[in-house]
Order: sequence, then structure tokens, then C-alpha cells
Amino acid sequence: MSLIRLNIKGISYSQTQNGAYALILSEDLGERKLPIVIGAFEAQSIAIALEKEIRPPRPLTHDLFKTFADRYHILVKQVIIHKLADGVFYSSIIAEQDGLEEIIDARTSDAIALALRFNAPIFTYKDIMDRAGVHLKSSSATEEVPEVDDALIDELLDGKPRSSPQESPPIDHDKHTLKELKELLKKALNDEAYEAAAKLRDEISKRNI
Repeated sequence: MSLIRLNIKGISYSQTQNGAYALILSEDLGERKLPIVIGAFEAQSIAIALEKEIRPPRPLTHDLFKTFADRYHILVKQVIIHKLADGVFYSSIIAEQDGLEEIIDARTSDAIALALRFNAPIFTYKDIMDRAGVHLKSSSATEEVPEVDDALIDELLDGKPRSSPQESPPIDHDKHTLKELKELLKKALNDEAYEAAAKLRDEISKRNI
């Protein structure tokens, strides 16, 4: 079966399903997207890997795995989403140590979080993309991450309950000085509130222009 390379488009959060995140993968040579529902922790870990400028004060689980793998000369070469059954994606990590290749079963969210840290390519099979690939529209002309309809997330969740993440109250950036924003950014990182940290970093960047 032919493989299709996938690129990470971003992460979309449902406005109605608390704790529901959709990881959006796009085919390399096509218009279809592959939305995969993931948990809050995995969404946070993937977001951290995508945001190169944010460094957590303590290593996340996937960062620890990367450090461990580097220490023992283990290389993640690629990730393959190889199966779709009952709405669940199954993945394999292709790893190598001392010239020996191993195939390791993994949850798709974990596999992708590790692929990002190893700069490893992500693939799926054509039949999976034909079955689960969708066309998503961006919410605006400049929006990089396509907007996922909540009905689609409901369908992906298949009615299964999800745990709600701890959400911080929104910050009114206009009421804070640049110095205060930097302090809030430091606190957000210490509290591992990375979504809030990303917004604070963007606001700080705007003011520094």
C-alpha cells in the first residue's frame, strides 16, 4: 500500500466540547486534512513542540523520552498511522539503535509528539486518508489552522465523554504593562499553562515591534 506523507497543520479546540482537541494533519501533496481527536495533555505537548520559542521549566514526558533516547543512541526515524478501526487511529514508531530497526506500537498522539521532537516524518496509508480525510475551510483568509466544525468533533468523539482541562481565566492584555506581561508569561510557564503563555508571548512580540 502506498504511503502519504502528512504535515502538522495545527491544533483546533472545540468551543462546545470541553477538553476536545483536534490535531489537524494535511497530506503533503493534496488538499485533504486528517483530523484526530487527542487529549489535553497530548495537545499541550504537541503545541509546545510546535512553539519553538516556549521552553517549559521542567521536561514534559515526551521531552524526557527524547533525552533518554539521545542518551542511549535511539533514533525515531518515522511514524506511520497504519490502522483506523472504530474511529481510533493506530500508529507505529519506527526506531533505530546501533543499526537495528524496531517497530513500536504507540498512541497516535504520543507518536506525533515524539516525531516532532525527532524531526521525523509522519505517514499514513492511502486507504486511511481515503476513509478519514476531509476538506476543511479556514476561518479567515489568514488563518493557518483550519476550523473544525464542532459537529465533526462530536462525530469523531462518537459520544464518548472527555475530561475537561483546567482553564485559566482570560487575561486582559490591555490592562498590563510590558513588564507585567513578561511576569505573567514567566508565571504561565511555571504553572505549565502553555496556551496562555503562547498568547502572552504573541502580545509581547506585538509591543516590541
